[in-house]
Amino acid sequence: MNAPPFHSLLPRAERAGIYHLPYATDLALEEATESLGYALLRLDLTRITDKDGFLAAIGTTLEFPDWYGHNWDALADCLNDMSWLEADGYVLVLDHADAFAAANPADFGTALSILQEASDAWREEGTPFWTLVSITADGIAWLRDLE
Repeated sequence: MNAPPFHSLLPRAERAGIYHLPYATDLALEEATESLGYALLRLDLTRITDKDGFLAAIGTTLEFPDWYGHNWDALADCLNDMSWLEADGYVLVLDHADAFAAANPADFGTALSILQEASDAWREEGTPFWTLVSITADGIAWLRDLE
């Protein structure tokens, strides 16, 4: 599979949301985010299997402020602010999400829902906020493919 045309796709805030990360697109994604002035944030979920681990890891990766409370509400608050990490757009890559999705599907789904809500809120501001999920499992039927 060829990499999607990230340079033209990523600026389209109206398309931003949660998608499967296409295989072998890392270099094209890095080049596009850098040229667009977007923050590219990679969250390695290899050893994450629960809510607490996810909340800690995303807080560290996105450099959340000290007031971050390590709960779903605090995650939503931080994702809707991002003033400490100003950029023209945001691309969050959830690498190796299989373990979390399999071990705790309810919390994984909650995390994705919060990320989608953040994308929707940023869309209202005209700022693209993408979440790309690197997962091999086929159990997330609603997770769209980039086209």
